[in-house]
Amino acid sequence: MSEFHVAIGETATFSKTVSESDVYMFAGITGDLSPNHVDESYMRKSSFGKRMAHGALLVGYMSTASTLAISHTRFADETAVSAGYDRVRFIRPVFLGDTITVHYEVEKLEPERRRSVADIRVTNQDGEIVAAAKHILQWVPNET
Repeated sequence: MSEFHVAIGETATFSKTVSESDVYMFAGITGDLSPNHVDESYMRKSSFGKRMAHGALLVGYMSTASTLAISHTRFADETAVSAGYDRVRFIRPVFLGDTITVHYEVEKLEPERRRSVADIRVTNQDGEIVAAAKHILQWVPNET
């Protein structure tokens, strides 16, 4: 097997303004129609004061950053597949109209298990951390 196609310290970022259509389409696809996400008048009465994005939508954006981080490995002798997200935390709400940036950084390699682990931080337009996680990629040999 080859050396890893990523190295400790490699990074990728992904930024996106979370729109109303993003949240409504995600709600429709997943069936998560919680009023926290789709009912403005309900949320106006809450301590948050407005609708917020789904946490799982943020995990989707984390996946996008992962794809960007490994895009240079496309024709390698192994394929990277997600083995999961650990310690996913939603620290602050992400409101419709917020611009988030996902910061993805490879922090550990496990050669014997053919895995890489990345640290993920998601910040909003004010630089506040809104979510965090660890992402595990499993590097699977391609057939020859």
